[in-house]
This record gives sequence, C-alpha cells and structure tokens, in this order.
Amino acid sequence: MSNLFAIAYPDVATAQQVRDTAIGLQKQKLIDLEDIVVVERRADGKTKLHQATSTTGAGAASGALWGGVIGLLFFMPFLGAAIGGATGAAVGASVDVGVDDTFMRQVGEKLQPGSAAVFMLVRSATADKVVPAIARFGGEILQTSLSSEQEEHLVEAIQSARTAHAGV
Repeated sequence: MSNLFAIAYPDVATAQQVRDTAIGLQKQKLIDLEDIVVVERRADGKTKLHQATSTTGAGAASGALWGGVIGLLFFMPFLGAAIGGATGAAVGASVDVGVDDTFMRQVGEKLQPGSAAVFMLVRSATADKVVPAIARFGGEILQTSLSSEQEEHLVEAIQSARTAHAGV
C-alpha cells in the first residue's frame, strides 16, 4: 500500500527542487514513488499541476505501435500508426494514475498565491536517508495518509533533520 504526502513550500522553485531530489533518490533505490506532482498556486489564483509523467505521450507511443502492427495486417502501416497514435493519445489524456487530480486541485486552492506543494505517493522508502534529504528544503506537511502516531514521528524526524542540517 502506498502512502500519500502533501508538503507545502513558499514557491514553485523549491517545490521543483524537492521533486527533483525525490526523483534522484528513486534512481538511488532509496524511495519507490508511484507518483509525484508539483501543484502551483499562481499569483492570479489559478492552480496548475506539474505532472512528472505524461500519460498522453505514453498512450500515443503505445497506440502508434499497435496501430502500426494492425496496419501491417491491412497493408497500411502508416495509416494504422497515425490512427493508433491519435487514439492512444486521447486514451492516455483521459487516464488519471497516481494521486487524484481533483483532490490535488482542491488542496492547491487552499495554498497562498505564489506558493506550491509537492504531492508524493510513496510505495516504500528508506526513511533515515529520505527524510533528511527532503527536510532540508523546509516545508509544511499539509496532509499524509499515515496514522496520527506515524505522522507525529515523521514531524519529529523532519524537525530533527532540519536541526542537524542547520548545524552543519
């Protein structure tokens, strides 16, 4: 089961640094992310989601491949690939994987204009390595799917990591 973490930051640049750090930690096999999204509350009050992966692009590539294969059967591989790519892109755009977009937008509307939040859906993590790496950016925990006791321990670990990082 995955755990959800939503952490607010004063600006988009910091939130994107946190996302990049988490993705780097994933490459080191220290965290297994199901989804990670930066939610920006713009100065005009609108909310923008910065998705890490594009389901539209993946759908288009898959559709083009299968369309090309099916097109070969009918001696029209290019037409099959074009139709398959367009269909795959449409299906990919309509699919919502990971954290629910509507939920992220609702939380994003509560942010101050100009600020941002990072939503992470975490399958597993090496907490003693991940928490200090993320905690150094500061931030305020908006929401988690952890129990109250686990969330309390997380807040304590983050404060401890910040103190240790500030002393270095």
